Amino acid sequence: MTKRIAIAGKGGTGKTTLAALLIRLLQENHPQKAILAVDADPNANLNEALGLEVEQTMADVLEAIKRPGGVPTGMTKDIFVQYELNRSLVETDHYDLLVMGNPQGPGCYCYPNDLLRRFLEQLSANYDYMLMDNEAGLEHLSRRVLPEAEILLVTSDATARGIRSAGRVHEIIDHLKLKFERMGLVISRSRPDELERLGEEIARTGLEVWGEIPFDDTIMDFDLEGKPLFELPDSSPAVQAVAKLYQALAL
Repeated sequence: MTKRIAIAGKGGTGKTTLAALLIRLLQENHPQKAILAVDADPNANLNEALGLEVEQTMADVLEAIKRPGGVPTGMTKDIFVQYELNRSLVETDHYDLLVMGNPQGPGCYCYPNDLLRRFLEQLSANYDYMLMDNEAGLEHLSRRVLPEAEILLVTSDATARGIRSAGRVHEIIDHLKLKFERMGLVISRSRPDELERLGEEIARTGLEVWGEIPFDDTIMDFDLEGKPLFELPDSSPAVQAVAKLYQALAL
């Protein structure tokens, strides 16, 4: 049975860094397990954090079937989408990646989204783990495009505004009646004593703090030089903090 982990939070709160490091830990601790990573953020950059090139996104496929002549003659939409989505899968020796992308064209995406939902349900059944880096507004979850997850990690930076945004994510989830077995808060780029100062704001979110990822100069250096965060050294404070979170999640 597939274990699904979702990461959500406003932009700039470390979702992609957390996703990349969790994928790294999953492959290191479960080398025989099949892992699927899904980048559902329209501002997709998980592939860069992983050091992968993406030639086609899911959004490209959805756009193609909306164009006149986009589906080859003699091929049904379902078969075409299935074929193209499989081509969109970036495969590595240890994990695979799908990038949702950002549809730009006008019109209703109800039918394409239904095809996409069915494809993801079928595809994810072939994996032991599925990790989803969601967009800030949880749009893919609210449209039920992505499967619901057993674990939801809500990210925030170490600011009152960031914590309040995480609280709103929690409210959206409650409003939409989305089901998660476990849900917790992960605070990134924190400095000593900041969590204590943010205690009241954190309490208002109704979320338990599951992890704290300290400010890490190594990440800044990697971002500056365009290096994949997947390759951060074990000595990195962020790597060590995510490893501690990983152990607590018992994945």
